[in-house]
Amino acid sequence: MAPVLSRSLTPASVSSLRYSPLFSSSKLNPQNRLSLHQNGLTKSTNFSCSGLKLKVDKRGSSVVVRCEASAVAEKEASESSGETYEYQAEVSRLMNLIVHSLYSHKEIFLRELVSNASDALDKLRFLSVTDPSLLGDAGELEIRIKPDPEKGTVTISDTGVGMTREELIDCLGTIAQSGTSKFLSALKENKDLGNDNSLIGQFGVGFYSAFLVAEKVTVSTKSPKSDKRYIWEASADSSSYVIKEETDPEKQLRRGTEITLHLKDDDKYEFTEPSRIQGLVKNYSQFVSFPIYTWQEKSRTVEVEEEEEPKEGEETPPEGEKKKTKTKTEKYWDWELANETKPIWMRNPKEIEKDQYNEFYKKTFNEFLDPLAYTHFTTEGEVEFRSVIYIPGMAPMNNEDVVNTKTKNIRLYVKRVFISDDFDGELFPRYLSFVKGVVDSNDLPLNVSREILQESRIVRIMRKRLVRKTFDMIQELADGENKEDYRKFWENFGKFVKLGCIEDSGNHKRITPLLRFFSSKSEDELISLDEYIDNMNEKQNAIYYIATDSLKSAKSAPFLEKLVQKDIEVLYLIEPIDEVAIQNLQTYKEKKFVDVSKEDLELGDADEVKERENKQEYILLCDWMKQQLGDKVAKVQISSRLSSSPCVLVSGKFGWSANMERLMRAQTLGDTSTLEFMKGRRIMEVNPDHPIIKDLNAACKNAPDSSEAKRAVDLLYETALISSGFTPDSPAEMGGKIYEMMAVALGGRWGRVEESDAAADSSETDSGPASEAAETEVVEPSEVRIENENDPWSS
Repeated sequence: MAPVLSRSLTPASVSSLRYSPLFSSSKLNPQNRLSLHQNGLTKSTNFSCSGLKLKVDKRGSSVVVRCEASAVAEKEASESSGETYEYQAEVSRLMNLIVHSLYSHKEIFLRELVSNASDALDKLRFLSVTDPSLLGDAGELEIRIKPDPEKGTVTISDTGVGMTREELIDCLGTIAQSGTSKFLSALKENKDLGNDNSLIGQFGVGFYSAFLVAEKVTVSTKSPKSDKRYIWEASADSSSYVIKEETDPEKQLRRGTEITLHLKDDDKYEFTEPSRIQGLVKNYSQFVSFPIYTWQEKSRTVEVEEEEEPKEGEETPPEGEKKKTKTKTEKYWDWELANETKPIWMRNPKEIEKDQYNEFYKKTFNEFLDPLAYTHFTTEGEVEFRSVIYIPGMAPMNNEDVVNTKTKNIRLYVKRVFISDDFDGELFPRYLSFVKGVVDSNDLPLNVSREILQESRIVRIMRKRLVRKTFDMIQELADGENKEDYRKFWENFGKFVKLGCIEDSGNHKRITPLLRFFSSKSEDELISLDEYIDNMNEKQNAIYYIATDSLKSAKSAPFLEKLVQKDIEVLYLIEPIDEVAIQNLQTYKEKKFVDVSKEDLELGDADEVKERENKQEYILLCDWMKQQLGDKVAKVQISSRLSSSPCVLVSGKFGWSANMERLMRAQTLGDTSTLEFMKGRRIMEVNPDHPIIKDLNAACKNAPDSSEAKRAVDLLYETALISSGFTPDSPAEMGGKIYEMMAVALGGRWGRVEESDAAADSSETDSGPASEAAETEVVEPSEVRIENENDPWSS
């Protein structure tokens, strides 16, 4: 039910009705308001206020005001539909945001103003196709930049299209309106002009970057469409600008725009330095398609007459005689070309020599060595861009660059204007951060300041194509006739490629053929995985490897004994990153990677009958040794990988290897709490053909409680721990056990004489010749070894 507004009014209070806010609306009929005040209510009166239809009735001495239900519903509907308002921008705050928040570096102002000047020249060039008279006799299409240290100004002038008074208001008076965008829209409508253009501007805020360094900006412009020249002037702290007509005949421009920046006090010294201006042009606008001239101080050698006063007694030389001259260096100011109008990536690769590519590389990236390889390509389709990328001639001097994604190696251009070289993995993954080059695209998604590359599908596609081209370039280097080039590449950047095995699973097929390792059959020359597979036996179905800390320790590792005996090649992984890289690959050409230091090693040609016999023969020994070692090992078993060593410690299938455990212990910020969990179980494998194991097998059967045999097992474990690459928990304790064993084994073997024995011998010599007749008897230590309380092995 619709609400009804009902209120009783006394005649005395009727006069106050017109002061109520409800009836103060302009929609209230003045006549009705007057009749309420003066004449009272003699009949029903209808009026409206605030969009509501009200009905006032007189009932005796009271007044009743009613609101019609349909009117209430109509009012509620209009409020719920909402009203449209225009955004209001406070110009001073907007300018403050542009100056202080949009750009990260002050020097960007020059790039933006030069880009605007380039657009003005491009517009004139396009328009002159249909109207050549626009060019007139105002000179060549060019940009000139002149700093003035005395006045504290920088002037950027161009001979482009210029602006009329209306265009000044439209383009410079409306913040964030891009005149270039309007021009491009007009081009699309006029098909005769085509779409082949190189206009730079996008957002229309580039001009206001001038206020980063200027306290006042003056724009003088002359359009070929108008005979008048106009001045636009604005201050950094003002929300208004002034436009006036230039009447001084000496300051008349023939065509184009001249922007004068009156620099702030803090920026006068830096940006009025000619060399600084030229450096900024070379960095940001070096490849703008129009010549850019900067005002530079130069020097030249001139000959001047040498004036010498005649000495006393000498005659003055006649006027016609030639005077002596001398050379003098004088300085002068003149315009100097600061850019190259045709970048190398915009040219046809067939027209460029290798020396030119090398020269561009050295000049752009400040290198002194030629690159190992380069590629120049253009991609079309969803994303169009041109690029030249290089593999440097040497690795970074600082190892931190291997893990630092932010490098200065890729220079991004948009329509030949430098945007940035500070990327965090957007264009190249971390493991390819050593690649250097330039990328130029017309349609990259940038932020408004054109300094930051925004994440988008276009960027992902571009990254994918750049990575693919890089791998093609590296593969060509690997397949080339000059093997020395790839050897240099691998020596410098092999670690980067191995990092790709860990971080980029999608490109494993491209990365794996590039890997190189030493092996048991190639200890002096690196081989590829393809070469390893070519050397494999027909029955071999795995790629075997061992990870150690050096080539020497890999060669002498006990894990390789049986494999080398069977002529099976084993890869040596001697760098810290190798093991993790191989574990991430898992397989290559349907061949598994197998760590020979892990349990359950299968060599494919085992003698099952002999293995069964050995297992039955030594099952008691294995149990006895496990009982002696306790939790130090998970189990003791017969080995199929040993031929000369008595035993070896292998890692569990899913735990860390000895090499990985060593690396994790060495981590500066490593979490030691996970070490015990991740190092996994250790399995002791014994060689049934070794004499020590045979002796221990006899001991466990004949003297299982022998303390000497138990200590031998303990020492055997400690020795296997070291030979297998593990670190003993107490090296000093292990050293003490070895010293004791050496004392027993070597005691008296070479006729060592104690001091007490020497004294006794001397007394016997003095007693008589009977001692001389005595024969010296050499007794082997093994013959007098008796278990008693003086036994050095007893605890």
